[in-house]
Amino acid sequence: MPLARSVSNVVLFEVAWEVANKVGGIYTVLQTKARVTADEWGESYVLVGPYVESAVRTQVELLEPPQPALRRTLAAMNAQGCKVGHTWGHGDTPGDTPGHTIFTTHATLLGRYLCAGSVDFYNNLHSFDVDKEAGERQIYHRYCLERAAAHCAHVLTTVSHVTAAEAEHLLKRKPDLVTPNGLNVRKFSAMHEFQNLHAQSKARVQEFVRGHFYGHLDFDLDKTLFFFIAGRYEFSNKGADIFLEALARLNYLLRVNGSEVTVVAFFIMPARTNNFNVESLKGQAVRKQLWDTANAVKEKFGKKLYESLLVGNLPDMNKMLDREDFTMMKRAIFATQRQSFPPVCTHNMLDDATDPILTTIRRIGLFNSSNDRVKVIIFHPEFLSSTSPLLPVDYEEFVRGCHLGVFPSYYEPWGYTPAECTVMGIPSVSTNLSGFGCFMEEHIADPSAYGIYIVDRRFRAPEEWCAQLTAFLYGFCQQSRRQRIVQRNRTERLSDLLDWKYLGRYYTFARRMALAKAFPESFTYEPPEAAAGFRYPRPASVPPSPALSRLSSPRHSDDEDERYDEEEEAAKDRANIRRPPSPPGLPPTRN
Repeated sequence: MPLARSVSNVVLFEVAWEVANKVGGIYTVLQTKARVTADEWGESYVLVGPYVESAVRTQVELLEPPQPALRRTLAAMNAQGCKVGHTWGHGDTPGDTPGHTIFTTHATLLGRYLCAGSVDFYNNLHSFDVDKEAGERQIYHRYCLERAAAHCAHVLTTVSHVTAAEAEHLLKRKPDLVTPNGLNVRKFSAMHEFQNLHAQSKARVQEFVRGHFYGHLDFDLDKTLFFFIAGRYEFSNKGADIFLEALARLNYLLRVNGSEVTVVAFFIMPARTNNFNVESLKGQAVRKQLWDTANAVKEKFGKKLYESLLVGNLPDMNKMLDREDFTMMKRAIFATQRQSFPPVCTHNMLDDATDPILTTIRRIGLFNSSNDRVKVIIFHPEFLSSTSPLLPVDYEEFVRGCHLGVFPSYYEPWGYTPAECTVMGIPSVSTNLSGFGCFMEEHIADPSAYGIYIVDRRFRAPEEWCAQLTAFLYGFCQQSRRQRIVQRNRTERLSDLLDWKYLGRYYTFARRMALAKAFPESFTYEPPEAAAGFRYPRPASVPPSPALSRLSSPRHSDDEDERYDEEEEAAKDRANIRRPPSPPGLPPTRN
């Protein structure tokens, strides 16, 4: 995304297709980074994006820009029929000096196409004939635009070291700086607060599960774990393929080992449908009917109990429920009878026969039968919403209610889904081919102790990917409730690493670098210092190892828990995330 800034009168332009136009992860980058950027640049920060009428109505407050140059530009565009919306407040008037530009690539176009074609991408980065590959995929003109932007910018940045190598080989320019993606982190005053949010949201998810599995609810929800994968429907790139294979193996392991744990796996990936399926809607209606019946009986029971106590008599339990009550309850129970298995998909798919996820489910045989310890629910076609008639929660509440996010991506330049899990204190699975996974490996000595499981998809064979992911999932299922609580506390503490308060500095460094390159006679640039003190060591206390839950001695387990001091460990972790030094202020030092 280009950036321009005048030397005397400060104006920063940031241009992207996803400004007030949600398509993917770049929207989250811009939305969350806006606050820290505005803190630095004030009202001289300008975002430029496409004019989407529906988005303007809900996301943009229309104001007149005070800068004369901008007013003239917008007036000229409107006069020529270009619809323009603007949100500027009062600020300085931009001067006429030449700008400097920064191009940030969050992914390369050719890289995304190559990975979608099931090639051995990372082992062949150095040998691709890029012009030939782009031409064969009919994206040559778009590839040339992207490559030209990378070469013409004063500074090229990207979001991870994985994508930096990709840009160097495919765009033929090595990035000058890596600018990791952050989030606006909401910190809680007490650690138990986000644990309470997890419990509340989990209860909402459990209610949906009760309805979805009516008539087949032969598993204990208190011993049920919720796993999920979410994102664009890129079956291989996002790792949905190996997640399904690992779930099939996990199902076998849980069954043969007689585990009492049940796993419900959610797939939240938008696809083409024509509506909710009848069985899914019926399940929630049946659940509501049972709830209403139980409340009606409870109200009558409570009234009779109250009247009995008022006259000083102990209630006759045989008279507390009458024939009408039993009839009402029998009808409700009869309504829960079901001949078929609960559906694996909540919607009617338009391409059911060829859908990659559904096709794989048929092959591996995960049909939500009573023998399965792994159940699958696909919110396939749409993202979650608090207005949904099935599961009325937004995405953040759903994530908080789950136990583990699973994102074993093959192509993932950054990976906001595991990052969002982290700031909400939810453990997640990532890979060393994602920017997030590499970032965490760089800054955490033992990521799994903090609830960050990283699958090695770079140096292992496909069979080993799946085996490693299965081991992570099975190990997670063996943890005790106490161990999961400890792990969530540790995961939430990592949120400081992902806060824009810390990561926003990399964008500031990039702007300083661009100024020095554009005006070398006037400005100098000092490279950022290494991130000293930015690494979490292994926890001093006993990690929440699944091995502990396999020990039969309860005394041993209690002793291990006593060795865990949450406050002491949290204090040590906080000491490892010191605020980094600020870049040199503006104006930069003149030669």
